[in-house]
Amino acid sequence: MNISMTDPEEFALDELAKSRLLRLQTLIRLRWLAVAGQTLSILLVEFYLEFHLPILYCLGLVAISALLNLYLSARHPSSRRLSSKAAMYVLGFDILQLAGLLYMTGGLANPFSVLFCVPVIISAGTLPAKRTILLGAVTFICVTLLGFLSFPLPWYEGVDLDIPPVFLIGVWIAILSTTAFAAFYAYRVSAEANDLANALTATELALQREQHLSAIDGLAAAAAHELGTPLATISVVAKEMQHALGDDDAFREDVQLLRSQSERCRDILKRLTTLSAEDEAHMRRLPLSSLIEEVVAPHREFGIDIQDIIDAETENEPIGRRNPGILFGLGNLMENAVDFADKSVELRAHYDADLITMTISDDGPGYSQSIIQQIGEPYMKQRTGNELDKAGGLGLGLFIAKTLLERSGATLQFSNKPYPKSGAIVSISWPRSALDVFQQ
Repeated sequence: MNISMTDPEEFALDELAKSRLLRLQTLIRLRWLAVAGQTLSILLVEFYLEFHLPILYCLGLVAISALLNLYLSARHPSSRRLSSKAAMYVLGFDILQLAGLLYMTGGLANPFSVLFCVPVIISAGTLPAKRTILLGAVTFICVTLLGFLSFPLPWYEGVDLDIPPVFLIGVWIAILSTTAFAAFYAYRVSAEANDLANALTATELALQREQHLSAIDGLAAAAAHELGTPLATISVVAKEMQHALGDDDAFREDVQLLRSQSERCRDILKRLTTLSAEDEAHMRRLPLSSLIEEVVAPHREFGIDIQDIIDAETENEPIGRRNPGILFGLGNLMENAVDFADKSVELRAHYDADLITMTISDDGPGYSQSIIQQIGEPYMKQRTGNELDKAGGLGLGLFIAKTLLERSGATLQFSNKPYPKSGAIVSISWPRSALDVFQQ
């Protein structure tokens, strides 16, 4: 089922997406950590190990990184979130700065060459895939060039350290393979986490919308109560005008019309006030048969034969509270069944003293085996490959339905009808105590 979003819901999801943008302050802190580590490493190698290197050039590169950090900190507030393009440039600078340091300190023979993977991994977890691919390409070029072009690795004076080419090739392969694997892993984990967060946000928005609709009856009663007094005043004034005008034909019909319309408004408000607080508890109770009718009724006009059957092992029908989450979830499952059905859909309910079950089945193509394993995951796109055009797929709508029903205490199972029949089956079951107000 495709879920259409209203403007407030789209705005909320947009705000959620913006909140996941990389903060500038995060990159600044990581770079300060890199500056401290690079400075300490250079000084230890030069003065403690006494491995001579072009220290001024190396410290100059570190200073450029520190100055850029100071500029960004002064230019932008710490809470600013970078666009994907800006974040890519910042991480790209880090790659080039590291490449410059390694060029002057031994290239791929330097043990710190493994740090090339860090900016790419950060990008994979926070930026779009195309940005990460660009940074990966820059990393590939830098690592490859360092395999051929670099100053010698700083070492003891008078000792000729010969690095075998096969060792450098191994380091080159190790750096690139580690970067690729770690980046892909970070990308997949981040993508799944973002999809789940988006889906849960959409679930909350859908539930809020259903709760808002369910509260309209109370708002209508409140509005009727507030409008009663001014409307009564209008009616009294109109009656006095009629007596004052007497048989004046010029205004008699207008005043009569005003009185009749005010009486009509009073009748409407009187019906609305039946949704008062003293009847609210009764209005919010929903027998199982009424629940099923509310779920089924909106889908009877689509040319699909819908049968609803209730099997009972006890005379006491379950009576639950009106739950927007249950109504939305069951309605979503019913809509999916109608979308994929060929001719008929059946909703069969059963209850006894301990358990309430519902089974929604259709005579459509059913679920493919690969899809059954994914049902309930957000943004799953289809039931079967050749049915996508017919119904628009499953995915977010089914995830929302499953989440809302499970919150009510339900357990869901998805399966197909046994061969040779075709069609999908969704089974939902609740402990009776979770729905029946008389057992809670």
